[in-house]
Amino acid sequence: MKRSILLWILALVITLSSAYYQRKTGPTHPVDGAVNVENTIVQYSLTRSHGGDGDQPVTLVNPGGAVTGELAYKRYKTNDEWTRLPLERHGDTLRAWLPHQPPAGKLEYFIELDEQGRTHRIPDHESIVTRFKGAVPNWALIPHVIAMFLAMFVSTRAGLEAFSLKGRLRGLTIWATGLMLIGGIVFGPIVQKYAFGAFWTGFPFGTDLTDNKTLIAFIAWVVALAAVWSTERTARQPFRRWFVLAAAVVTLLVYLIPHSMMGSELDYTKLDAERARQHANPADAPASVDSTHNAQQPRSDTDTIHLDHSFDTP
Repeated sequence: MKRSILLWILALVITLSSAYYQRKTGPTHPVDGAVNVENTIVQYSLTRSHGGDGDQPVTLVNPGGAVTGELAYKRYKTNDEWTRLPLERHGDTLRAWLPHQPPAGKLEYFIELDEQGRTHRIPDHESIVTRFKGAVPNWALIPHVIAMFLAMFVSTRAGLEAFSLKGRLRGLTIWATGLMLIGGIVFGPIVQKYAFGAFWTGFPFGTDLTDNKTLIAFIAWVVALAAVWSTERTARQPFRRWFVLAAAVVTLLVYLIPHSMMGSELDYTKLDAERARQHANPADAPASVDSTHNAQQPRSDTDTIHLDHSFDTP
């Protein structure tokens, strides 16, 4: 009993550590920092993901200062000119808004602050790339997040159990496979559909790394489950335990790959071509006007801000 409890604790520590690493290293983790302008500290946390409707706020904290500046942005991987918006002061904050994009649309942006003729660029030598996505309902997001976390937890515990010749692998393997099925294969595509408009963009339809790594982990557990399904055969052939260990290692490696790498990305060239076709054939154009590339009017603090419900899971 004591050994089992210790292994569960170790599995939990490994799971939490991998989740923390993935979240801190992923391409959607905010870029944080501070810069000294006019003898005052300006703090920033530049987000790289925005979910739901509405524009994405870009906010800097400058208590008691009189700093001014601009937000510059353009559509990612295009030859667009940079659009510049003034940063507006609201109490202790400076704020501007990135215009809403279709699901999987990306903008690159940076900030320039003025100091008596000297310009401070944030970040120094690069732009921030942010990706927009649709709102994911809680009934799909919460089961997905819970199931994927538990899948990693049980997977790690099963991998540790594989080192014991008397380990009870079948039950843990069933749970790991079932949780991966529910979280990654059932609710994963539903979340993907709400966020980016497609159920599956991995193999064989695309190169979405999140979908592909989930598929690889699930296949690894299906193979492991087949290997240890018969407890009698596993007892006679102990090497079958290593299929479970291999599946656990594959799952750990999958979870360590930063979330959203090589994820869904809107092709603005195709979007512009489609808009040009609709403009040439007004009968084919949708009833509503899409203001994707037009900045909206600045908003006040009382306007609704749609929060980003991203969670770094495969």
